[in-house]
Amino acid sequence: MKMTFIGATHEVTGGCTYIEACGKKFLVDFGMEQGEDVYENVQIPTAPGNIDFVLLTHAHIDHSGLLPLLYAGGFKGEIHATDATANLCSVMLRDSAHIQEFEAEWRSRKAERRGEQPYEPLYTMDDALGAIELFVPHRYETSVDICEGINVYFRDAGHLLGSSSIILTLTEDGVTKKIVFSGDIGNTDQPLIRDPQYIDEADYVVMESTYGNRVHDRPTDYVKALAQVLQETFDRGGSVIIPSFAVGRTQEMLYFLRKIKVDGLVRNHDGFPVYVDSPLANEATDIFISNRESCYDEEALSYVRQGINPLFFDDLIRTVSSDDSRAINSDSRPKVIISASGMCEAGRIKHHLKHNLWVKANTILFVGYQAGNTLGRSLIEGAKRVKLFGETVRVAAHITQLPGVSGHADVNGLLSWAKAIKGVKKFFINHGEASSAESFGQRLREELGADVYVPYSGAEFDIGEGVVTVDAEPVLIPKKNRNTASFSPAYTELLAASDRLAALIKESDGRTYSDMRKLTEALNILYDDFKL
Repeated sequence: MKMTFIGATHEVTGGCTYIEACGKKFLVDFGMEQGEDVYENVQIPTAPGNIDFVLLTHAHIDHSGLLPLLYAGGFKGEIHATDATANLCSVMLRDSAHIQEFEAEWRSRKAERRGEQPYEPLYTMDDALGAIELFVPHRYETSVDICEGINVYFRDAGHLLGSSSIILTLTEDGVTKKIVFSGDIGNTDQPLIRDPQYIDEADYVVMESTYGNRVHDRPTDYVKALAQVLQETFDRGGSVIIPSFAVGRTQEMLYFLRKIKVDGLVRNHDGFPVYVDSPLANEATDIFISNRESCYDEEALSYVRQGINPLFFDDLIRTVSSDDSRAINSDSRPKVIISASGMCEAGRIKHHLKHNLWVKANTILFVGYQAGNTLGRSLIEGAKRVKLFGETVRVAAHITQLPGVSGHADVNGLLSWAKAIKGVKKFFINHGEASSAESFGQRLREELGADVYVPYSGAEFDIGEGVVTVDAEPVLIPKKNRNTASFSPAYTELLAASDRLAALIKESDGRTYSDMRKLTEALNILYDDFKL
């Protein structure tokens, strides 16, 4: 039994762990690296076609986003996840494929003008659809025997609709080990979804550390703060434009807006329209509604039991077509426009900013994290002019930000979750920037007396023996090569050829002495020609 750490090691995105056990090869998550990547990730040590199955903690692209690439490389096994995660991935992976194809087309046009080779998308819509067909959905709190010796249990991680911590039990040669993969652990008291559920015991824990060195600010009365922004903006005769992440944050905003409308918290503007202008957000909202019984918290379920949809209210308008989207800005009434993307880097939100940024009465309201070098970050930091669709647009609207309802537990939440697990022989800390991962690892050592290992990509752990067999070193990557996949097509082909060669060697027992000598000499020549 062996575990190899591939992605999200000393980094926040690109989660992936490779395991060999019980005669099977499988992955826990296979996420896309997003933003700036610092360290080189090792290749998955087998061809995609040799991977038997994937266990997926949740639908966010930094955990699921390379599954279509895996399919394109030859993977045809099952992808095991919760019902809601499977539902969300059916939307999010298609959206990701659309982005890949669009960006490749745009880059290819530029390359053609320079006389360069066209760009190929990382994967296509057909690859995404193929991966989606491989999903096998499961309910929370249900024991699943994947095969002989491998059992999986999904527990609510409280991070996103359908998010889970995975309890993996392996039995091989009479030895049984229980490994917990935390996934992303949610914050407490989030709207709609349940708090993260604790786990009783485990031998080993692979744990995230996104906010492993940070304590969240005291919770904001989000409804009150949002109502105040609406009141002030509408009184000026303006509209509120909200760049929002399509999955999770948009649904939270609808939940809050419904409360504002029902409780009459905005005066003298009854019936103000709320537009949700994002096909992805609208599909995701339907998935949130259809998974209410298995994923909602008690407050949200209390509405459901009364026959109330907590994500719907009068004057909610969900647009789909491009024509409907363009028509929104012809509505002169004070209104709310919720549109993706959340950092204003793509999608319909840029269209709405072009029409609304220059109007003094309007408010651009940010409700989530804005990464460096994004349009959203530029606006928050006080940009006076921005480029949109090749035009310079003056920033006259009010730019404001609401403290976000963080989807991640802070360091205290992470510690509480870790402390609940008994019998842990070793913690492995990943999914956090280097400073955060190392800091959180030290907190576990000090407060729990825990044995903690913070791996770099390529580190290997013998699950049966309980020892680190490969202590990988960090490998910094040049900026120009950053944000690469966890395997390349060329390397995939090489691995496949290696497997064929290994099979040939195994089948050579019993051949003539002359044939085996010829094969040996050919392999030695090949090695001498290509060795580094």
